[in-house]
Amino acid sequence: MAREYLKRAAKTPQSDAVDVRENVEAILYAIENGGDAAALEYAAKFDRYDGNIVLTPDEIDAAADRVPQKLRDDIRFAHDNVRRFAEAQRATLRDMDYEIAPGLVAGQKAIPVNAAGCYAPGGRYSHVASAVMTVTTAKVAGCGYVTLASPPRPGAGIHPAIVYAARICGADTILAMGGVQAVASMTFGLFGLPPANILVGPGNQFVAEAKRILFGRVGIDMVAGPTDSLILADGTADPHVVATDLVSQAEHGYNSPVWLVTDDRALAEDVMDRVPDLIADLPGTNRDNAAAAWRDYAEVILCHEREAMAACADEYAPEHLTVQAAELDWWLDRLTCYGSLFLGEETTVSYGDKAAGPNHVLPTSRAAGYTGGLSVHKFLKIVTWQRATRDGARGVAEATARISRLEGMEGHARAADVRLAKYFPGENFDLSAHD
Repeated sequence: MAREYLKRAAKTPQSDAVDVRENVEAILYAIENGGDAAALEYAAKFDRYDGNIVLTPDEIDAAADRVPQKLRDDIRFAHDNVRRFAEAQRATLRDMDYEIAPGLVAGQKAIPVNAAGCYAPGGRYSHVASAVMTVTTAKVAGCGYVTLASPPRPGAGIHPAIVYAARICGADTILAMGGVQAVASMTFGLFGLPPANILVGPGNQFVAEAKRILFGRVGIDMVAGPTDSLILADGTADPHVVATDLVSQAEHGYNSPVWLVTDDRALAEDVMDRVPDLIADLPGTNRDNAAAAWRDYAEVILCHEREAMAACADEYAPEHLTVQAAELDWWLDRLTCYGSLFLGEETTVSYGDKAAGPNHVLPTSRAAGYTGGLSVHKFLKIVTWQRATRDGARGVAEATARISRLEGMEGHARAADVRLAKYFPGENFDLSAHD
């Protein structure tokens, strides 16, 4: 049986994408040439905020004082989980050296970038968790300077909980600025900041496009599109839990795809019956986002058996992949394309989004087919080195000279020749190009 679509998406995030490149390029050009003054002009226009751009210690303390104690405890709990997981990730990558041949030693070092620019959205929702995920991971990696930028609200500034999270996670500077102007300010080193070597964190289409344009000049975590989630469920799954999880991810935005892949028609139909009522029960904007996402972007796919379900998931390469099915170890071994995997009903994407520990900055738009999400490794440069004794370099020099001449790169060959002549005078070497 081929896949049967019980519900097929009318749109994809790519089909209705707005071309913002020209506007973003113009803003970046203006800010790079106009410096702080130009960035402030765009902040006034788009953020509609006239407070301090770089928060002072007193302002940070005042914001922290407005955070209720229970929320402080929750933020610290999330920070501790993210920090400990990042530390465990960091421990998997070590400096090393290896003797390739007697007298020829090569090695690698993991060197953190000097400056990281982190972005935490603050528009429809105040993304406290994004501040935790990005700043904590950069600090664990060993970045020398970490800036957190977040959009201020007119007359109010950055949400106090984001400020508090940035402080306890170790941000060196908190920038009350959003959008392209924030990305530009961190990249170009405005307002006394060191120029960022890498930009990380989720954002709207303008933030994503700015990062895309600047990539190469700076590193980025990824070019992110709308968040997406796929659930693999068999007949053992609870349809109410499945439906709730789908709706919880659809509320991200009107164009956030959610997909259900199952081998059980009764489960699929039950879930589809439940979703509209669950959406209707959401408040305001959340309800509108989830309704549009479910109507236009959601899919429910019926497969004949679990291997076909797994193949479908690998093809979709979702940002978030949930398995609510029997034999979880089989799925863990089989699945290969996802940003983050959630095994069993006892976990959920919402846990990963907020407080579980693994990072929530993940590849979207099928990018999970070739990359993973944000981790300490993104902030580290894996560099190599080599050292040799004269005897150890002998064979390398001979091979280098001959290969270089075959390629027509005589200068390279002579760099090897001169060493052989110096270290082994009087010896005859066949250093001509290969036939």
